Amino acid sequence: MGELRLLRARPSVLVRLAAWSALEAGQTFLLGYALARAVDGGFLAHDPVHGLRWLAAAALAVVLGAYGTGRVHRVVADLVEPVRDALVRQVVDRALRDGDDAAVSRLTHQVEIARDTFAGLVLVSRTFAFTAAGALAGLFSLAPVLLLVVTPPLLAGLALFALTLRPMARRQEAFLVADEAIATELGALTSGLRDITAAGAEGRVTADARVRFADEYRAARALARWGTLRVLAVGIGGRLPVVLLLVTAPWLLTHGVSAGALVGALAYLSQSLLPALQSLMQGLGTSGARLAVVLRRLTAEGERQPDAVSPAAGAEQAVRLRGVTFAYGPGAAPVVDGLDLDVPYGGHLVVAGPSGIGKSTLAALIAGVLRPDRGEIALGGERVLVPQEAYVFTATVRENLGYLCPEPPTAAALLASCTAVGALGLVERLGGLDAKLDPGALSAGERQLLALARAHVAPAPLVLLDEATCHLDPAAEALAERAFAARPGGTLIVVAHRIGSARRAGCVLLMDGTHTQCGTHEGLLARSSFYRELTGSELTGSEASHPALPLGDPYGVDPVAGPRLAGDGRHVIAHRAAGQMETARDVGDRGSLGRE
Repeated sequence: MGELRLLRARPSVLVRLAAWSALEAGQTFLLGYALARAVDGGFLAHDPVHGLRWLAAAALAVVLGAYGTGRVHRVVADLVEPVRDALVRQVVDRALRDGDDAAVSRLTHQVEIARDTFAGLVLVSRTFAFTAAGALAGLFSLAPVLLLVVTPPLLAGLALFALTLRPMARRQEAFLVADEAIATELGALTSGLRDITAAGAEGRVTADARVRFADEYRAARALARWGTLRVLAVGIGGRLPVVLLLVTAPWLLTHGVSAGALVGALAYLSQSLLPALQSLMQGLGTSGARLAVVLRRLTAEGERQPDAVSPAAGAEQAVRLRGVTFAYGPGAAPVVDGLDLDVPYGGHLVVAGPSGIGKSTLAALIAGVLRPDRGEIALGGERVLVPQEAYVFTATVRENLGYLCPEPPTAAALLASCTAVGALGLVERLGGLDAKLDPGALSAGERQLLALARAHVAPAPLVLLDEATCHLDPAAEALAERAFAARPGGTLIVVAHRIGSARRAGCVLLMDGTHTQCGTHEGLLARSSFYRELTGSELTGSEASHPALPLGDPYGVDPVAGPRLAGDGRHVIAHRAAGQMETARDVGDRGSLGRE
């Protein structure tokens, strides 16, 4: 079982755990044995001092046992926390690799379940093993015949409990599957509330959500029904021996069992074995089954779902999309609808279009962050997505830059990537590669530079820049994009927010909400009025829409805006098919919704 492998992985911790637990076994043994000797050799023999001495010895054993229990909890922490860290790393790696929709549920719920239940399982298993050993040894030392009364019902209760473990594990897994389905459903709903309202799909979405909650409710009821058998198993294994001991007391007294031994045996059963057995069945019956299921779901490789991003081994294209469709929630209009796209190895593609048209959604689909509703996405290698809001964490500059590399890159490689994307000056101002970063002290542009350097040094051949340079000036943006385009064998996809990105690319994918066009910047200017309006250009000549660049500009960046649209020319309001663009003006004086 997975939990046993986790225990075997830290033998030194297990040795310390067993050493401190021995005190608890000694306390259990001395509890019943001291009571028996206090009764027989002390109080019944009219020697109360002798009896009090044995009771004092039992009290001292309780103190020593409590000290050992405290040390045990520290050792368990040393055993559990590294396991939790390993599970978190596996979940994050799986989410980044496969675009796991249930990653939030796994991180916020299932990893904590695994951590808490693993700790509880170790504690209750240890407690039962050492308590049972101490109690049975004590019964044997008082009178071996006591084992004939106590052992059969104890074993019967444990056997009944063992029969319920597998069914409870299956029902626990069904419950967790239902919980993951709810997390996925609610994630889609919260991200698509606007589309749901616009499409009038509230009733359908509510009905689908109710189905998910009903599935979880049924799974919880089935789990509870099997849990009732645990109560019966506790009764047979823990309470029945007490009844049998009282019923057979006359017979036991005639077969060499003293009154003190009976008192000691009752103490072993009521104060040691019964509580330990209840804790064991509670831990294994609920927490143990839950732990086994959660560990299997957390550590197993995610099953490849249909229509997912998959590697295209031996493919002729770095990226290939076939019939890809995606919408935010059931009933919502597709953001990407039946898209076919090929990006060759070493290609440089820019995705252009108005804000909110689906450019970032397309980048997320290619990166595997989102899964398409229909269609197939095939990649020719690993990919790196650099989003608009760059992620920088509290650590050294070196650790931040090398985060995406399977092996720590050399300092020369890190500095070369920083130089290529224009981040070297920033790294030097921060104090070098070994300087400690404070993310809150960095500007948005500085975080973007570090994220660009991190992606550049990473071995992934496909890089997706989703407005990853929006906080940089045009010259810095051009430098970074040229650095990624120049990577040997690298493929670059850029979600553009400046027209300069389109001019530097070999191919431009134009998204207008109804269909897509693909071509060079000049070709789209020639045949697409929508693209001309989007770029603020008028095609009146081969150079009319391209203002001359100042002498000495090494990046090919326009320092001034091109010719504007009618009106203020700063806003493009698209709500019809390509070419049906309204003159931009103040939207506040419009009437019906359809004319916004």
